[in-house]
Amino acid sequence: MDSRAFRRFRKNRGALIGLVLSGIVCALALFGPLAAPHPPDEQRREALLDERGIPAAIAAVDGHPLGGDTVGRDELSRLLHGGAISMAVALVATAIAVFLGLTIGVLSGYFGGLTDMASMRLVDLVLSVPFLLLAITVQRVFSSTDPDESLMVLFGLLGFLSWTTLARVVRAKALQVRRLEYVQAAIALGMGHGRVLLRHVLPNVIGPAIVIGTTLVAQMIIAESAMSYLGLGVQPPRASWGSMLREGQDMLTVAPRLVLLPAGLIVMAVFGFNLLGEGLRDAFDPKE
Repeated sequence: MDSRAFRRFRKNRGALIGLVLSGIVCALALFGPLAAPHPPDEQRREALLDERGIPAAIAAVDGHPLGGDTVGRDELSRLLHGGAISMAVALVATAIAVFLGLTIGVLSGYFGGLTDMASMRLVDLVLSVPFLLLAITVQRVFSSTDPDESLMVLFGLLGFLSWTTLARVVRAKALQVRRLEYVQAAIALGMGHGRVLLRHVLPNVIGPAIVIGTTLVAQMIIAESAMSYLGLGVQPPRASWGSMLREGQDMLTVAPRLVLLPAGLIVMAVFGFNLLGEGLRDAFDPKE
C-alpha cells in the first residue's frame, strides 16, 4: 500500500473499526486455545448440568464463567477453540481461492486467446455448480471418522468453489495492464513472459486481489458456519462457531447464550472483515 492509499485508509473510520474487529477475532483464534481454562471436550455433567440435564447458568459454577453446554463441556473453552477452527477454515480456504483466482486471472488476461477462453469457460462451469448439492455429495463421498480429514475436505471444498469472482476481476485488470506502453515495450525488448508477469502485471493486480481476499474471509466464515450448522462442515468432537449453533439450538429457550454467544462472534467477525474490505477498496481506488 503506497503512502496515499495508507492515508486514505487511516482517515476511513469504518476501515479502522473493521481492522480492530478483525484483529480481535484473529487474536482470539490465535491465542484463544492457549487461554482456554479447560479442555474443550472434557465433560463435567455433574457440575455443569442440573438434574433435568439443562446447562447451568452463567457464572454459576466456579472455574466456568460462561457455564456449560448441552453435554457438560465448558462453554468458554468451546468458544475459544471453536473460533480457532472457524478462522482456520476461513483463512486457509481464502488462501486457496486467492491463489487460484490470482493465477488463473493473470494468465487469462495476459495471454488471451485460447487460454482466456478456456479459463472463462472454467469459471462459468464452477459458477453453475449448486454449492449445497456439491457439498453434500463431497461429504458423502469423502466421509471420514477422522476430524482432520473432514477439515481438509472442507478447506478444499470452500477454496475451490470461491475463486471465480477474483479471477474475473484480476483478468479484467490484467487485460488493461497488458496494453500499457511500458509492458508492450518490455515484451518488444525480449523480456520473458514470466519476468513481465512478476515485475509489471502482478504488482498492478495485487491491490484488487487483496480487497477481494479480505471480503472472501467474511464469506468463508458464513459458509463454514452454515455448513457446520447443517452437519456438513466441522465434525465432532471438534467445535466451530457454526457447529455450536447447531448444538445449542434445542436449548434456545432455557439457555439462549449457547446460541447468542457463537452467533455474536460470527456477526462480529463478518462485520469486521467486510468493513476492512470496504476500507481497502476505497484506499486502493485511484479515483479517490
